[in-house]
Amino acid sequence: MAKPIMAKATAVWLVDNTTLSFKQIADFTGMHELEIQGIADGDVAAGVKGFDPVANNQLTQDEISAAEKDPMHKLRLKHNPAAVGEEKRRGPRYTPLSKRQDRPASILWLVKFHPELADSQISKLVGTTKPTIQAIRERTHWNIANIQPIDPVALGLCKQSELDAAVQKAASKKVREGEAMSDDERRKLLSTEQSLAMEDEPKIPTAIEGLETFTLGEGSGDDDDKSDAVPDADSFFNLPEGGDDDEDDDDTK
Repeated sequence: MAKPIMAKATAVWLVDNTTLSFKQIADFTGMHELEIQGIADGDVAAGVKGFDPVANNQLTQDEISAAEKDPMHKLRLKHNPAAVGEEKRRGPRYTPLSKRQDRPASILWLVKFHPELADSQISKLVGTTKPTIQAIRERTHWNIANIQPIDPVALGLCKQSELDAAVQKAASKKVREGEAMSDDERRKLLSTEQSLAMEDEPKIPTAIEGLETFTLGEGSGDDDDKSDAVPDADSFFNLPEGGDDDEDDDDTK
């Protein structure tokens, strides 16, 4: 059910100017019944000026009169043809002024970690323009040296569900086009829950591979010579027999 604009101020006006029940006003404004009672007692919305829903084309006087006569009657918001289809408005979302400075950081994060996303998808996620996205992709942005990539979800520019949906859409498009994807790319194209559920594939670092080659003795001589060159640990602690006698003989001479 649609709710009136400035719900609290509308509730203040209805409490002061009608005999509607607290429940009727609460149902109409989307507030709790105890909040309406608090308004009537002066504990809630102190100093809030009432907003006339009749003068502002949200209610008719006939609707209020009918509700006053029947406590079970629910107020119905007046139909406003100008508001029809407003929720389906397309284009970049509105970004508050306090968060607009964070958009370049979020764009850089999306470009870096989700290069499969189209410019139109990034534009809808963070509410920016395609020239700005292109400038960050090509690193020609005027402040590119000072921009650090930050997750747009952490910045509050979009929801995790919206980001996951965009990534899934990009994944489906890439599969339809028949492009081969590596394991890392496939992991990035998954949602957060699916990515965390995947098991990591064991990989051998290049440095260890080099050590294995060296251990096998390629180009380092015969295996017998290498085994003979390894000394026994006990030989470091056992002195040759008769060593002390030889030293004594040298002293007497």
